Amino acid sequence: MHLLDDPVPFLDHPEAVVRRLAISVCVASGLTKDAVGAITDLAADDVDGAVRAMAIEALGGVGEPALGALQVARSDDDPRVREAVATAYGELRNPDAVPWLIALAAGDGDRAGREAAVAALGAIGDDAALPVLLDLVADAPPQVRRRAVVALTVFDDAAVEPAIREAARDRNPSVREAAEMVVGRDTG
Repeated sequence: MHLLDDPVPFLDHPEAVVRRLAISVCVASGLTKDAVGAITDLAADDVDGAVRAMAIEALGGVGEPALGALQVARSDDDPRVREAVATAYGELRNPDAVPWLIALAAGDGDRAGREAAVAALGAIGDDAALPVLLDLVADAPPQVRRRAVVALTVFDDAAVEPAIREAARDRNPSVREAAEMVVGRDTG
């Protein structure tokens, strides 16, 4: 039996690199019910954080059946897993995740997790996220400010255009570039 022919049995392989490859093959070949079940187990129980994160990313493409696993993975100790959870919520456009995403974006996570949370908040477009995104576009690490500029473009609020115009004068070139791409564009 070869991994490319049937990746599901390899999701139990003793080597993390093989488990990650098996997850990739499962996703590429279409997630079967058996694969989703095994990947859900990996997301919750695998000893390797990179495997758990990859499993969560894979589950982001499953839809509603993934929500329970995402809920559990929110409290994972590995920041890569929390970043993957934020990304999955954005892909699912899950409005129930907005409070958690706001907390992660506002500083409860590492930079990559915060970026993923900001992107997810933009994808979801819930008005509850607007205040934190306006704060982040003005005062956060540059990568987070840049993501906040892009996320703000989905909101129809009078505060968005001035915030983006201010970001076009940001001290960081990547933030300025992101803002300049949307300044003057209809943001509502």
